[in-house]
Amino acid sequence: MTQPPRRSLYSSVRRVLHADPAQGPDTEVQPAVDDTMVLRALDLAMRIGESMFAVGASAHEVTLAITRVAHAYGLRNVHVDVTYTSITLSYHRGGEGWPHTLLRVVRVSAPDHTKLQRLQALLVDIDEGLDLDEARTAFRVIRRVPFRYRQPVVVVARALLAVGASILAGGSAVIVVLTFVAALGAAATQSGLARLRVPSFFSQIAGAFVTTVVAVAVSALAAADVVPFAGVAPSIIVASGIVLMLSGLTVVGAAQDAIDGFALTAAGRILDVTLQTLGLVVGILAGLELGSVLGFRMTLPDGPPPLGPLPNQLAGAVIVAVAVALFNGAGARILAVSAVLGAVAAVGHIVALTSQLHEAAASGVAALLASFVGVLIAHKLHVPSVAVTTAAIVPLVPGGAVFYGLLGMVHADPASAGGGAASLVLAASVGVGLAAGASLGIYLGTPVRATLASVARSRARVRH
Repeated sequence: MTQPPRRSLYSSVRRVLHADPAQGPDTEVQPAVDDTMVLRALDLAMRIGESMFAVGASAHEVTLAITRVAHAYGLRNVHVDVTYTSITLSYHRGGEGWPHTLLRVVRVSAPDHTKLQRLQALLVDIDEGLDLDEARTAFRVIRRVPFRYRQPVVVVARALLAVGASILAGGSAVIVVLTFVAALGAAATQSGLARLRVPSFFSQIAGAFVTTVVAVAVSALAAADVVPFAGVAPSIIVASGIVLMLSGLTVVGAAQDAIDGFALTAAGRILDVTLQTLGLVVGILAGLELGSVLGFRMTLPDGPPPLGPLPNQLAGAVIVAVAVALFNGAGARILAVSAVLGAVAAVGHIVALTSQLHEAAASGVAALLASFVGVLIAHKLHVPSVAVTTAAIVPLVPGGAVFYGLLGMVHADPASAGGGAASLVLAASVGVGLAAGASLGIYLGTPVRATLASVARSRARVRH
């Protein structure tokens, strides 16, 4: 006897609207490795993730790295939770067994992009079938590798960053030399305080204070028409020092973590950025007040120092990008890529400003362009994308606007204070534009990079 048409029509509609439970995947993963193997694989995954987080990787990159290692050794049901100070990893094989849970506290150190590059290379080897024992040995070797450069090299590189910022602002030869001296003093002061384990908040205060005191002294000598200081604009010295001390802050990392959904990690990074910036503000204001007490007040400029001629902007951007990569421990390959992307960001910024875009929008467009190109180049040359992206956008940090705003706030003239507030708002908007542009460039570049890699693999298979 045939089924009634109504029943047949109902069954057809039901199959269209409802999923068939029988076609669902088997969610119960059968144990393929013993407990000893599980613990050793999880420990390796956790240690690799911790090391990457400590040297500058984002929370999203750390989560992907841990799951990649676990999957490579047959562990599928892995759950990872990354916060600003810790990583938690849990694995449950299913059934009645107890889950394996590991927790490690992360003490974030200075960025080390060479070590990050080696860790990413290790992940590729693990994906290609590297034995667990060999992977653990390789990781121990990477972990013990010291920072590429000695501390004096790092201090000089940080001073060169400020030199690049002064060239970017069109500073004269005298300004460039004075900027190098002030930045070298600030960098050496911060390096000494770091060896004494002084909190970075106070280190920011000390560095900003040293830079501002040098600028106040130059301003006093210029006011007295002392050669060669006559006609020198000391505001460029402090503005370049601000770029120096803001260059190590994780604004882009905070924005990227927030977009990736790691709200707690992003909140921790944002709080850290805010605290370090406040330390910078306190140091600058202390230096200005000391000058006022001694009778040497810096003349308030008409506004933030404008950018210099096009050759200066390109040269300054390249110097800043290379200096950032250098004191972050980059090798020759990352240095070269950073120089190219620094020039790309500078050109993008100039073109955007020529198109009558707002300063914040122009900075965002330049950061987007640099990060997009950086993701593609970084994958092709096997360098960390975060390394080259950070180096490319540092030349766009609004050091001049921050200093002009603070200088306006510390003066008693209400008109000056109002102009200072407007300048600080501009600096904040530029910072948000940089973070948003860099994050968007990474998101737009990642699928393009994956597509290009897939096409390259397909062509390689066809050739063989």
